[in-house]
Amino acid sequence: MLVTSRETRRWVVPKGWPMPGKSDPEAAATEAWEEAGVKGLIAPAPIGGFSYVKRLKDGSDRPCRVKLYPLEVTTDRPDWPEAAERDRRWVSPQEAANLVAEPELADLLRRFDPA
Repeated sequence: MLVTSRETRRWVVPKGWPMPGKSDPEAAATEAWEEAGVKGLIAPAPIGGFSYVKRLKDGSDRPCRVKLYPLEVTTDRPDWPEAAERDRRWVSPQEAANLVAEPELADLLRRFDPA
């Protein structure tokens, strides 16, 4: 599943910042719920990572490194915390790779085998 970013409306994967008291996989699962309205079984290890530049609210840019954790979706809700701010789309990994702007993320998605 891809979601649109709030500012530029480009297609991205749900992602966020580390959360105090949560492991990285737990934080990734929380972000998937908040940004995309899905819950499920999160993988304990990332399938890889990618870099991108985050535009902060003050207008400054911050280079970020993202670890990508697959989530086996068991719940898909039509109402979720950021539903009014984002669109979402179920696509194949190959189609997702063609829609995202970050080359490293596209490479990860092309190699991803959900089976």
